[in-house]
Amino acid sequence: MKVSQLSFTDEYDVPAAKGLGPVEIRWHGRGGQGVVTAGEILAETALKEGRYFQAFPEFGAERTGAPIRAYTRLSDDPIYLHCPVLEPAVVVVLDSTLLSAVKVFDGLRDGGFAVINSSLSPEAVAPPGERQGWAVATVDATRIALDTLKRPIPNTSMIGALLRVNPVVDKDACAVVIESRLSARFPARIVDANLEAFWQAHSSVSW
Repeated sequence: MKVSQLSFTDEYDVPAAKGLGPVEIRWHGRGGQGVVTAGEILAETALKEGRYFQAFPEFGAERTGAPIRAYTRLSDDPIYLHCPVLEPAVVVVLDSTLLSAVKVFDGLRDGGFAVINSSLSPEAVAPPGERQGWAVATVDATRIALDTLKRPIPNTSMIGALLRVNPVVDKDACAVVIESRLSARFPARIVDANLEAFWQAHSSVSW
């Protein structure tokens, strides 16, 4: 269901994708949740589509559970920016406890959207009256990860949710990248579980 706050076209184009500069995505999560890997998977998919990209993290305390930010830029043209994403078109939050600890919505652009890992509805996570022209989607990525991976690592689930709300890269191409990247490090059962998480989340988003 499309919510009234969305100002995208019927194809859910990110505003930045149509002549307003690169698509800028900011990721929020905690150490051990695969935040950096998620951004890199999206960037690698863009590379395979013949586009330009940037993907880089911003670490605080480098320990499991510490808050982490990562940034991804995608563009059909060369990208000359080399700074953190301060005014993202998209915010992806892999851990809902960060909502009360970090200003995850800071700089989120009018017409942009946030994808939040939460079992709550979008209205409960961010009441419409508190939004500044942006929309919210939620998905219970932790539950999906526990069901499929047997571990609370929600990164592939969150990529699937992001691409359901807005296909900044092709979902099938992204699934191929996930399979290729993970196959180099993990056995087939873990690769298959991540792909299942990706597709379950893609079909389970509320917005």
